[in-house]
Amino acid sequence: MNINTKTTMSISEARKRIFEIAKEVQKPGNFYTLTEKGRQKAVIMSAEEFESWAETLEVMKEFPNLKKEIKETNKAIKSGEYKKWTTLEEILAKEGFVFADKSSKKYGVSAKVKTKSRKRVK
Repeated sequence: MNINTKTTMSISEARKRIFEIAKEVQKPGNFYTLTEKGRQKAVIMSAEEFESWAETLEVMKEFPNLKKEIKETNKAIKSGEYKKWTTLEEILAKEGFVFADKSSKKYGVSAKVKTKSRKRVK
């Protein structure tokens, strides 16, 4: 990471300017690097930007080959191969769920009531 001298400062200096720093990091892409004895120790960024980074890292962990998968999906869409893929509706139907009537304006999923016939024992 390149050090930006405008946004790199000692922790002691940051303590004096914390309210100014808190305001500045609200602008997209702004962050401050804090140092101790000349070594980078911490970064201050907005909570919104931090959450965005955290979500990005989570997605990257869940889908480590996301770029490749997007490329393959786009290829399948162009070729029409995707039309053979199992749909969410089909998966849910196997589990006993039924989608609301598509012609009505009501949306939702309901569970089928599964009942077993019981034989009377006399």
